[in-house]
Amino acid sequence: MNPVARGAIGLLVLAVLLMSGLALLHAGFYGYTVFVIHPWLLGGLASWVFRPSSRKEAAWYGFLAVAIVAGFLFVIGYEGFICILLSMPLTLPLGVLGACQMRRSIASPAAARGGLAMLLLLPPASLTFDTHAQPPVYQVHTAIAIAAPPEQVWKHIVHLSTLPEPSEWYFRAGMAYPTQAHIEGAGPGATRFCEFSTGPVVESIDVWDAPRLMHFRVTETPAAMREWSPYGEISTKHLHGYFISRAGEFRLTPLPGNRTLLEGTSWYQHGLWPAQYWRWWSDALVHRIHLRVFQQIKTLAEAGAQ
Repeated sequence: MNPVARGAIGLLVLAVLLMSGLALLHAGFYGYTVFVIHPWLLGGLASWVFRPSSRKEAAWYGFLAVAIVAGFLFVIGYEGFICILLSMPLTLPLGVLGACQMRRSIASPAAARGGLAMLLLLPPASLTFDTHAQPPVYQVHTAIAIAAPPEQVWKHIVHLSTLPEPSEWYFRAGMAYPTQAHIEGAGPGATRFCEFSTGPVVESIDVWDAPRLMHFRVTETPAAMREWSPYGEISTKHLHGYFISRAGEFRLTPLPGNRTLLEGTSWYQHGLWPAQYWRWWSDALVHRIHLRVFQQIKTLAEAGAQ
């Protein structure tokens, strides 16, 4: 097949991949098909069209194919900068892999037949998984020692004054962060409002054992971030209902020297796949949110103890 014919077929396949990818994103299927299969196919398509002469050249074509499509999504306002940035460590290597595998398949007819079978089977399998998978519940635990008695620490858990503006780049770039918290009522049945930069997290307290343990169920979760885009604020599907906080607790343990071990645990779900890859990011974010709250509690409690 001559280069012109390959280019025409390549453009047609690229259009199919783009349209199907946009349809999946619009429908809210952020799974293996979008984050694994499509980057792999894009890399393979680039290698098939341009016929690289070396593995290094094939890898470069695969890298560029995924990067250009990701940039296209950003330019048309379909995704924000942070989400595209977080997906790159997953999608770029897959594009390189697809390009290198296609180059090897072109050189070996037997490998090409196996690659064609995989090409036909993987998208339906991944799409079936994406449409039926149920997200697991993850747990994040954080602990910090505070030079103040539990009673002093408990006061600032019940009412957390306004936190200073964050200095971390990821919070400044749009990731949701807590700003203050207060409780209406006392004891089991009270409602805790933890204000975030994107809205309130509403929590119903079911265990109140002052000053040792507070456990609550989360009844309302705001957006996990504000997307950065040249078009101002955009509202993509994954900002609503994909990161869901389920429950949390504060546990206080007295330590020698009139100190307190403050432990916090959060249980949450997210609807992004591959789940383990996205969990690395979400666990890290939840842990940083814990630390932001704990540092404020520590500062206030220690100042009050002195």
